[in-house]
Amino acid sequence: MLDKLSTSNNQSSDYQVKPVEMIPKIKEISLEQQNQPQPQPQALTKENLDKVINSMNDFLRASNSHLKFQYHDGLKEYYVSIVDDITNEVVKEIPPKKLLDMYAAMTDYLGLLVDRKV
Repeated sequence: MLDKLSTSNNQSSDYQVKPVEMIPKIKEISLEQQNQPQPQPQALTKENLDKVINSMNDFLRASNSHLKFQYHDGLKEYYVSIVDDITNEVVKEIPPKKLLDMYAAMTDYLGLLVDRKV
């Protein structure tokens, strides 16, 4: 092991090297466990989505805010806004609407470049 390392000005410094600690072994999965069918995630239905949104709004109620799902026409996808209940002001957008607008504009522009025939 290294006892001394030289520095840039040719002076030697003493360093102690510590031994590497043992890393716990990853749990091995037997072939029987691998062949068992894995539980499938539940299909996302309107009822499930409403239930999740209501539970998130209940969680946010203490901070006087709620979730608002909005549809972005350019991307045809939803984004989430956190809205203050008192002032009705948007606190946070996930992802930000400006970013979604830029992404939609870039995809339109790239579509013009790629789809244009010469």
